[in-house]
Amino acid sequence: MLRTINTFLFLLFVLVLRSQESRLPADLRQHNLTTYNASLFNPAFSVDRNNANSLAYWVRWQWQTIDGNPTTQFINYTRKLNNKSTIGAAFFQQNTGIYFDTGGVINYAHSFVLNESVKLSLGANIFGFNQSLADDRFTVDPDFPLPQLSSSGDDFILQMAPGVSLSVERLTLGFASENLIDFNFTEKEANTEKEDKVFMGIVSYDFPVTLGAAMNAFVRPSMYLRTIPGEANQIGFNALLNTNKYWGQLGFNNFYGYGVGVGGTFFNHLSLGALVEFGADSSVSTESSFELMAAYFFGKPEERHKMVGTIVSEENELEQIESAALAEAEANEEKKKEATAKELEKENELAEVSKTEGKLVKKENKERRKQEKMMQDSVAKAEKESALALKKEEKRLKKVAEEQLKEQKALAKAATKEQEDVLAEKAKATEIAKIAKEEQRKKQEAIDAVKEQEAIAVAEKLEKEKRIAEAAAAKTAQVTAAQEKLKQKKAAEEDKPAQQKEVIAPRKGEKYEEVQSEDGLEPGYYLIANVFGTKKYFDAFMADLQRKGLQPDSFIRSKNKFHYVYLNRFDTMGQAREARDSNFDGKFSGKTWIFRVIGK
Repeated sequence: MLRTINTFLFLLFVLVLRSQESRLPADLRQHNLTTYNASLFNPAFSVDRNNANSLAYWVRWQWQTIDGNPTTQFINYTRKLNNKSTIGAAFFQQNTGIYFDTGGVINYAHSFVLNESVKLSLGANIFGFNQSLADDRFTVDPDFPLPQLSSSGDDFILQMAPGVSLSVERLTLGFASENLIDFNFTEKEANTEKEDKVFMGIVSYDFPVTLGAAMNAFVRPSMYLRTIPGEANQIGFNALLNTNKYWGQLGFNNFYGYGVGVGGTFFNHLSLGALVEFGADSSVSTESSFELMAAYFFGKPEERHKMVGTIVSEENELEQIESAALAEAEANEEKKKEATAKELEKENELAEVSKTEGKLVKKENKERRKQEKMMQDSVAKAEKESALALKKEEKRLKKVAEEQLKEQKALAKAATKEQEDVLAEKAKATEIAKIAKEEQRKKQEAIDAVKEQEAIAVAEKLEKEKRIAEAAAAKTAQVTAAQEKLKQKKAAEEDKPAQQKEVIAPRKGEKYEEVQSEDGLEPGYYLIANVFGTKKYFDAFMADLQRKGLQPDSFIRSKNKFHYVYLNRFDTMGQAREARDSNFDGKFSGKTWIFRVIGK
């Protein structure tokens, strides 16, 4: 056993050394769940760590940044079917910063007692949720709202997360995957590739402790490893002190940081807790994350927070039931023996009476059999008479049917002759009409030939006149175009300094900003579609515009180092306003505003 634990710890240490970069992963961030809702951490933990039967709520607020506040909420009802099986149903909502997920979870777990010290638990979470793009959180200044990226629609995703847990006395080894199997019903394909699966392994050990009057107290240190595709592997440590009245925990995650949490149980049923997590890596975030937990326990107080290694077997319960049943059977047997003597006396008395009654019963049976035979003979006679009457009726109906058939054949023959006469008349009329139509066609062809010759002569004359007119018009257009081009060039040279001197008075409610100059930008009016402080959201927005057929451009403003995305540059304020008010000729449905570079 010691060799197995050392091998597992070495594997965790080697995998964490592969960590390279830190950014917000797409996992559920449930690494601090140690009491209620532990089934979200590993589905198999609902058997002995969810404190069934209970209704529990958990919420986590991630770092406070310019890109918003990623949040995860989970409300879960867990119920124990028996000592080995547990079910649960939950609602969850998660904002990862890129996607917004809303849906439900169904949990089932079952344990197998291999012997008095070894237990194997299997479980699964089935997620069903809608996923939409969450790009509505990028407002830097409350008095200056930026446009929001509109979602192209919601995806419905079904996802299965299996888990397994092996307990050997107080030692627990667990393994789970958040998205081993998933399918996007909107796109009709798998939601994640094989290399994008999230896996997690955990090892923990329960140490019983004595803390005054507190019952069932224990300390549970644990260590886990989570592999996330495209991200550094997460390794974490957690220590839980748990009693019937209160609990406390300390933890560390190499990505999220250090965490400390406390909670208490009130009135033996209501539990409340809170946890704060401090950022560990300044390259990720120095802001804190917060978690709150509330739960109501419906079971008996003594059934709460059981320590690993306490195996309740159904076989023991059956033995107790069988022992009680055996004792009750023995007591009933004694009572039966006491009553047997009295019953024998009564049976002897009744035996004499039974002999007399037997003679009467034989006589009654003989009379009854005689009556039954008479009834059977009457029934047979009635059936025979009914069969003869039925046979006569069948002969009569057959004769009537033959007469009706002869009559129908005569009528059909007359109708056929009449129909043949009508068809002959129609054929004759059709032939006459065909001859008349052919004569009319020949006359029309002669008339059409004469008209065609006349039309060809007129068309040739018109075509000749058209070529002469087109040649004259082309020459005139060339002269006019040259004059217009010269005039526009002259006007542009005269207007350019005027544009730089133009004074703009913003309209009421109009979003407008101007600067004297900006690196890399020529003077003019820029129609701004969005502003980002984070490059990954800027890249996602640019890719979405390009998929819609637009050709956006951008610049980094020297004042705040933000990415400004614009749809086009215009020479005049009127042109820019016209493009903004028309939603860029109907090509962009989001809000836009005007940014002007005056020029030196």
